[in-house]
Amino acid sequence: MELHPDIRARKAELLDSLSALIQIASVADTPAPNAPYGAAVAHCLNEMLALCRRLGLRTGQLDRRVGWCEYGTGEQMIAVLGHLDVVPAGDGWRESTPFSGEIKNGRVYGRGAMDDKGPMVAAVYALAALKDAGFVPTRRIRVLFGTNEETGCGDMAWYRTHGGELPVMGFTPDGAYPIINGEKGIFTCTYAHTLHQTDRHYILTRFEGGTASNVVPDHAVAELRCSADAVAPVAGEGITVTALENGWRVEARGVSAHGSTPEQGENAIGRLAMALAQLPLTGELGECMAFLAGRIGMETRGESFGLAMRDELSGDLTVNLGTAAFARDTLSLSLSIRYPVTLTKDAVYPRMTRAFALGGFAEVALHHDAALYVPPESELIGCLSRVYEAQTGQPATLLCIGGGTYAKSMPGLVAFGPAFPGDVVREHQPDEYIEVERLLQNAEMIAAAMVELAK
Repeated sequence: MELHPDIRARKAELLDSLSALIQIASVADTPAPNAPYGAAVAHCLNEMLALCRRLGLRTGQLDRRVGWCEYGTGEQMIAVLGHLDVVPAGDGWRESTPFSGEIKNGRVYGRGAMDDKGPMVAAVYALAALKDAGFVPTRRIRVLFGTNEETGCGDMAWYRTHGGELPVMGFTPDGAYPIINGEKGIFTCTYAHTLHQTDRHYILTRFEGGTASNVVPDHAVAELRCSADAVAPVAGEGITVTALENGWRVEARGVSAHGSTPEQGENAIGRLAMALAQLPLTGELGECMAFLAGRIGMETRGESFGLAMRDELSGDLTVNLGTAAFARDTLSLSLSIRYPVTLTKDAVYPRMTRAFALGGFAEVALHHDAALYVPPESELIGCLSRVYEAQTGQPATLLCIGGGTYAKSMPGLVAFGPAFPGDVVREHQPDEYIEVERLLQNAEMIAAAMVELAK
């Protein structure tokens, strides 16, 4: 069935719809009645559902957290899952303003244009094109609109536990093409160690660095109150030392990178710990710095932590020490630890806990996202591979990534689009945009995938 002309005939309408949704600043905010993630997010969901009804699609919603439109009949349902919430605007916008929805130079600008309002509007118009073309699916097709992907995916957790229907399979256009069939498991964890400082030469008064667990820190700083006869810290590569009235400030510089690829950066917190460990520290302070320097340091694969694991599909387990903070004699660390797709929580967590316990650190907080892996021989991967190859003429290479996508929020899904190989990454960046042609290509790809999964 040829659907391309039907979708492109509605190009102007599709662009206007996307522009209008981008103009709603659907950033998570204070909960309100009928707006669990804030008034703007709820407004955006209402507007999307109104658009779906204008296109002749059935709609529904669950507690204002998840909405959907649907076409077809049958007991089984296939799903396209995306989200309408966006990250804050941020600074540095030059080509447009964050919530303008401006269309110029063959692009649609604004927060959410790529992540994920653009793909969601494309999915809605794809489904409407199928309906208008008279396609009769054997499985119902549901486009699901999440509203909390950027701040925890509580929307889909609510959907699953409050009676939301689950698909037999589906995809999220919230990743990349060709197909992401594997996503590493992720521990986001915080560990703390209260130091009883007894060293008569050195007292740690400050130790901090980093902005988030999933970002390699590019700066960290420590301050020490020292006795007159204490050995001074030594400056070196990436380390600067400044004399204070009663001690020293030690600063470390690193190179920032995403926490899923820490090997592409240089960890300033680890570098700082290694510099402090060169001092003749004693007591718990000395033991703590020796632990951080020796067990973590600048490593990214957990070798000295006893976590060096890998598989052929997704590579090495990675460890990123993202933040450090020292307050009331307690040193707190947040980390992002990502393990290969063929492993389970039970293969990693006990080793992780034991390693920190040896250093005197106790677990304060833990969030776990299990690994996702859908085998190449599955029906879902076979269908999406045929679609991608037919639409692009290129092989449907399977990807395993260290990051996580919305596919993890519901069983039976993988990430399929919207970014094509070679595209510049624009989500969460200033001047976020989606090319008009890429938007239409996504609508065509999504329509073809709906046909293949639901026929």
